[in-house]
Amino acid sequence: MYETDFWQIIDETRDAAEGDPEEQADLLVERLGQLTPDEVIDFARLFEARFQRAYTRELWGAAHLMLGGASEDTFDFFRCWLIAQGREVFEGAVHHPDDLADLVPDFDEEEDGDAEEFGYAADEAHEQLTGLPLPDLGNNQPRQPEGSPFDFDDPAVMAELFPKLWSLYGD
Repeated sequence: MYETDFWQIIDETRDAAEGDPEEQADLLVERLGQLTPDEVIDFARLFEARFQRAYTRELWGAAHLMLGGASEDTFDFFRCWLIAQGREVFEGAVHHPDDLADLVPDFDEEEDGDAEEFGYAADEAHEQLTGLPLPDLGNNQPRQPEGSPFDFDDPAVMAELFPKLWSLYGD
């Protein structure tokens, strides 16, 4: 599976789900169920690579602002949600997290930012196809996110790092 195929599947399921993360996860499982087990593994590898790429302190800080706080689990679910938004939003956010203010202008912290089930779609599809769990992909998350540490609870730091997001979600 090529990266363009990966993003096409993401876009198709997001459009069909009309932005509902749970519906998109269900549709993704259905769509992946139409592939071969090897293609599902390829999809899972591509997903995992993007999930790891988004493990940065800057993106975590943006999630913290947008969600009014973000534990490690919450940030994991946020990264799944970010991938589910498609290539343009994902790439834009990874390169410049503050641009999330422009990339997802209708963000609603009550409804958006959490796509836990989306992160398990390849596992579920593989198990439905083979009766076996998805094999270990060998991608272990680093112990610490990329980037220099900063205090998510310091308003001055957050306003400086994320001026657009701060104007929308800051104190």
